[in-house]
Amino acid sequence: MQGPTLRYSHFRTNVFPQYSDLFHSLANGQNPPICLITCADSRIMPEMFLQSDPGEIFTIRNAGNLVPAWGEAHSGVAGSVEYAVAAVKVKHLVVCGHSGCGAIREVLEQANTETLPALTAWLRHAGPSPRWLAGMLRDTVGVSHEHKLHMLIEANVMMQISNLMTYPVVREAVQNGSLELHGWVYDIPTGKLRALNQQVGVFEPIPHTHGELLEIA
Repeated sequence: MQGPTLRYSHFRTNVFPQYSDLFHSLANGQNPPICLITCADSRIMPEMFLQSDPGEIFTIRNAGNLVPAWGEAHSGVAGSVEYAVAAVKVKHLVVCGHSGCGAIREVLEQANTETLPALTAWLRHAGPSPRWLAGMLRDTVGVSHEHKLHMLIEANVMMQISNLMTYPVVREAVQNGSLELHGWVYDIPTGKLRALNQQVGVFEPIPHTHGELLEIA
């Protein structure tokens, strides 16, 4: 595997020239239609599965794709969300979880609370619903461990959407129709996305033939 310096050299020599006009046009500002809040996990590449160019996605990444509720913490996530909605004026705000999430697995298993104290503190923002569900599932018999994790990953995405609605700037934009909230779960081994149907509270597959997952234009 090439080191970072060699990868940068390849970018400057072979990749950047193909996009030089685009980067030149982006030098004075950005106008992405999507803000995507996803996990820091190296296996999640939204620019790849959304097939987007530079300037099309405002990405916020952290362990567990968490959004602290308004007033809970003066975090970089809160500042980034506020900037994306109020200044950049994105049209879509997406919380995207993923299969096999190590952060949410930690919520379920609580295996590293002593060795990873900073992560443990951060995961408290998974919210009362995922933590409550984790407690309920931990000792439940007849349900596989991976299915428990799957349920918890979905619950976490729903909780973070609820947390987003505690932000005055988000709530106002949703209410006036200038912003839409979305919840997704990306499946790593299959490359499939499931989207939250907020009317019925379930995640439904997005067909790969879907014409407009989100308008990126």
